[in-house]
Amino acid sequence: MPRPDVRPDSLTSWHHDWSGLRTAVLGLGMTGFSVADTLVELGASVLVIAESASPERTQLLEVIGGTLLLDPDGSLGLERLEAFVPELVVVSPGYHPDHPLLVWAAQAGVPIWGDIELAWRLRDKVGAPAEWISVTGTNGKTTTTGLTAAMLRAEGLRVAACGNIGVPVLDAIRDPEGFDALVVELSSYQLHWMRGVSPLASVCLNIADDHLDWHGSAEAYRLAKGKVYENTRIACVYNRADEATMHLVEDAEVIDGARAVGFGLDVPGPSDFGVVDGILVDRAFLAERRDSALEIATVGELRERGLAAPHVVANILAASALARAAGVSIASIRAALREYRLDPHRIEVVADRDGVLWIDDSKATNPHAADASLGAFGSIVWVVGGLLKGVPIADLVERRASKLRAAIVIGADRQEVVSAFGRHAPELPLFEVVPSETEEVMQAAVRMAAEAARPGDVVLLAPAAASMDQFTDYADRGRAFAAAVSALLSETPEGGPDDRSDTGAPSDRDEAGGSRDPEAGIEEGAGGPEDGGSPEDSDASADASGAANPDDPSRPADS
Repeated sequence: MPRPDVRPDSLTSWHHDWSGLRTAVLGLGMTGFSVADTLVELGASVLVIAESASPERTQLLEVIGGTLLLDPDGSLGLERLEAFVPELVVVSPGYHPDHPLLVWAAQAGVPIWGDIELAWRLRDKVGAPAEWISVTGTNGKTTTTGLTAAMLRAEGLRVAACGNIGVPVLDAIRDPEGFDALVVELSSYQLHWMRGVSPLASVCLNIADDHLDWHGSAEAYRLAKGKVYENTRIACVYNRADEATMHLVEDAEVIDGARAVGFGLDVPGPSDFGVVDGILVDRAFLAERRDSALEIATVGELRERGLAAPHVVANILAASALARAAGVSIASIRAALREYRLDPHRIEVVADRDGVLWIDDSKATNPHAADASLGAFGSIVWVVGGLLKGVPIADLVERRASKLRAAIVIGADRQEVVSAFGRHAPELPLFEVVPSETEEVMQAAVRMAAEAARPGDVVLLAPAAASMDQFTDYADRGRAFAAAVSALLSETPEGGPDDRSDTGAPSDRDEAGGSRDPEAGIEEGAGGPEDGGSPEDSDASADASGAANPDDPSRPADS
């Protein structure tokens, strides 16, 4: 029987007595292992139930004293869980609430926590608890998280970027040197299970249909994202161009005194961040905000650093708002921007040869992210497809068809993509890559793209879909693309086997909208972007996607 002197809900500190607490942990990916490792360190009795586990984590769990039940087909877990009589269940983010083990726990009255709630309760292990800044959104999370952390570091703070970004929050709160602040990237899965967190500042960058196969509806997904604002103490940052994020702030239960701070690529009002005559400005965190503004950076300066694409500018504004809420000076924000570089697979130039620009935006793992990427260029050969996760792609095809020279379709859900082109761009040259080994997929796609491309074109990998059907994750997909491009160009001399520069194709197809310069960005002197400036990044869950194995939740997957 459960011990009467231990109630999990009463355990709100590292320094409380967790010893002997019977805890079931679901999943042994990066997040699941961090949960098990933490609880064993606290003295809890830990049973891990997982559909799969790497040999390394299996061995480590045995060494630290946890117990593992591998249950690949789900036939053993329920009986073992009932026999264990858990007092607490901690779930990896990829597990759906309808999973039989979670249904049993809920019916039995056993508390179910996610790793974020556990980390919040344990945040006082090393000295004073770090301040939390929470970041979510369908796209843009990882870039905004990294930018915010860089800005806080430039102020002299000790900071960890963690959560869905690839470093479990539980690892950060156990760092022996401690941190002044944690910038926590949160996926919709983590938010679903999150309770009790009270961040200093929070942002939902944007909302677009994603993970509908997991959440069940667009409304459920929206409500999960909105939890990022709950109990925020200083600033709820929202996207002025995305009305849904404003409504999430309006509906949130926040701490008295918390402010709503908007960001956008147009001219800001008081209490907002925006762009005026090509200058990014803060009109929120200054005393004279009704008639003054603080200059953050110019678009020209950002262009020199590869940061001027509209969706990147939007992320910079959001990160600046979060940093200013935490007391970071404008000077420190400027210093951080001087040193910041985008991560790989985010509008990354792979090659520029014979007038054709090859771009890896493998991180565009849903239509919303791909739309921002497509909007940044003119004439495009689009490499598209993968796992759509239940999200329609037809609207995106219709919206961007006029920009396309050709499309190369890959992935498990390619029939839906092909059908969308058939309805909305029937005359467009379309190439389909049949299923094969991962390496062969990209080799074939790149060769097809090279045949279709003309000088002035951009070959753009912006799949609008997750990658786990044919690749390990979005990064693996991007690396495969870059390798295939490199291999192809090494086989072909400058000028190519047939120099097509005299075909009459435009050399820089601005009339199609956009430019082939990935950093063309916002016009200096303009108040906003050319295409609405929706942010990039996917809801890149470090946790399993709805269709993927929930036991490996913290690789850089596309969820």
